[in-house]
Amino acid sequence: MAATYRPLWSDVFLSPDQKALAEAARDFAQREIAPHAARIDEKHEFPREIIRQMAQMGFMGIMVPAEYNGAGLDAMTYTAVLEEISVACASTSVVMSVNNSLACHPIYAFGNADQKERFLKPLAAGEILGCYCLSEPGSGSDAAAMKTRAVKKGKTWVLNGVKNFITNGKEAEVAVVFAIVDPAKGAKGIAAFLVESSRKGYSVGKLENKLGINGSSTAQIILDNVEVPEENLLGTEEQGFKIAMNTLDGGRIGIAAQAVGIARSALEEAVRYSLDREAFGRPIAELGAIQEHISRMSTRTDAARLLMRAAAAKKDAQQPFSREAATAKLAASEAAMDVATRGIQVLGGYGYTKDYPMERHFRDAKITEIYEGTSEIQRIVIARALTKEIAG
Repeated sequence: MAATYRPLWSDVFLSPDQKALAEAARDFAQREIAPHAARIDEKHEFPREIIRQMAQMGFMGIMVPAEYNGAGLDAMTYTAVLEEISVACASTSVVMSVNNSLACHPIYAFGNADQKERFLKPLAAGEILGCYCLSEPGSGSDAAAMKTRAVKKGKTWVLNGVKNFITNGKEAEVAVVFAIVDPAKGAKGIAAFLVESSRKGYSVGKLENKLGINGSSTAQIILDNVEVPEENLLGTEEQGFKIAMNTLDGGRIGIAAQAVGIARSALEEAVRYSLDREAFGRPIAELGAIQEHISRMSTRTDAARLLMRAAAAKKDAQQPFSREAATAKLAASEAAMDVATRGIQVLGGYGYTKDYPMERHFRDAKITEIYEGTSEIQRIVIARALTKEIAG
C-alpha cells in the first residue's frame, strides 16, 4: 500500500485514539493478511489463523463492552478497522463483519444476562464464530415470507426449515435463527433463537460456489427437528422481525466499510499501475483518459466513506440511523463496483488476468450490492424513511 495515501476523513472524524487503532489495523492487515489474500481466494481457504490473530487484537467483538470480552469501542472505530481489513482481503473482512454486526450485536442488544454469558462472551473473544440465519431458498428480500417454523413443546422449541446463503455457515458454532412461531401474526409471529451448531438435527447443507469472497463460506443450514431450550429464545416471541431489521441496520454500516475497503484497494492498485506503466513514452498516469478514471474512482471512494462515517456517527449518538445506514451501504457498494470496473480499464488486459488483484476486487465488490439487503431494498428503505420524515 502506498505510504502517502491519506483518506479525506482522517483529520475530520477520527480521534487520536481511533487513528492509532486504524493505523494498527492497517499495519496488521498489510503484513499478515494481504500477502495471503490471493491464495485465500484461489483455494477457497477459510483464514482461520488470521481470524485467531484478529481475535487477539479485539477485532471480533469491537463494539461489545469489555465486561463481555469485547473491545468496548464505538461504530466509528469499527468502520475504521473493518475498512483496513477489507483493503487487504474482503473474504476475511466479511467473517469479521458478520461476527460483530450480525452475531454479537443482536445478543448484546436483545439478549438476557444468561445469553450474554453463554454466547456473547465467547463470540466477542473470538473463541467461537457466529452466523445469522434469515434468508431462505424462497425468501430473501421478503424476510417475512420465511417458512422455517418453531413449535413450542413444553419447555423446548422444535425448529424445522432451511436457511440459505449463510455467511460463516460452515464454521459457525452458534447461529441467530429466525423462525415463524405464529403464522397468523405475520411479521409479529417471527421469533429469534440462539442455536448451537452441535445440536442434533442441525447440519450444514450445500456450500455455494461463488463469484467472489471465496475465503468465506456461504452455506445452506438445515434444521431438522432441532430442539432448542426455551432459554435460547432471543427477546420475546414477537420480537424476531424487529431484531432482524435492527441487526441489519448496523450490519449495513459494516458492509459499507467493506465496500469502501474494496474500492480503496482497487484505487490504490490502479494508481500504482498507472505510475509504472508507460505508453507513448510516458507513464499512463499522465494521460487524460487515465486521469478521468482515477479522479472518478477517488471521488466515489471518498464520498462513500463520508456517508459511512455519517451513519456510524448517528449510531454512536444513539439516534435513528436506518436511512443513513441504507444510504451508506447503497453508495459504498455501487462505488466499489464502479471503482473496480474502472480499475480493470486502467490496467487493460492485465486487469482481466489473475496475475493482478484487480479482477479479485471486481468479483468481491459485486456481493456488496446484494447481501444484507440488495441495492433495490436500500432504495426502498431510503425512500420510505425520507417520505415519512417529510410527511411528519
